[in-house]
Amino acid sequence: MDFDDTAALLVIDVQLGFDDPSWGARDNPDAEANIGRLIAAWSDASRPIVLVRHDSIAEGSPLDAGSPGNAFKDVVADAPHELLVTKQTNSAFYGEPDLHGWLGARGIRQLVIAGIQTNMCVETTARMAGNLGYDVTVPLDATHTFDLEGPGGIRLTAAELARATAVNLSGGEFARVVTTDEVLDAARG
Repeated sequence: MDFDDTAALLVIDVQLGFDDPSWGARDNPDAEANIGRLIAAWSDASRPIVLVRHDSIAEGSPLDAGSPGNAFKDVVADAPHELLVTKQTNSAFYGEPDLHGWLGARGIRQLVIAGIQTNMCVETTARMAGNLGYDVTVPLDATHTFDLEGPGGIRLTAAELARATAVNLSGGEFARVVTTDEVLDAARG
């Protein structure tokens, strides 16, 4: 793993609305601290940082645009950044302004993706980035998700979903799945 000076950090949906108890049990209580470490390292190295915010249009959503839950958490609220992408879907590549166009105009080919939720917006954005030809790295411990129920009452814990995301991204060759420490070591080297 080797990051050039243009490697962009995408910080996805680190918003207050994800603290709402309606989401249920979450994993990885260190996610926000690790995201903060990545932001600090990227800022110190003058590498590009992109913040992504989910502006929900679902009635009553904790992430509803204009609601207090739509705001960024403290770890991200004052983060220096070159671009803010707002979206209403799982992928940052379907947001405004056009993320792919912005990255392409700057010759950015390497992405480090962190944020919330591991198996939703982080995974979807990473899969799309991989399909678009980016060199994608996901520090899994700089993400978190929530327990989720699927068809027939099947319920997976947040930790199980995070492991599934790691397998999907790595096994499917969409992204390199590592730790925050590994990213920081490579970024310094």
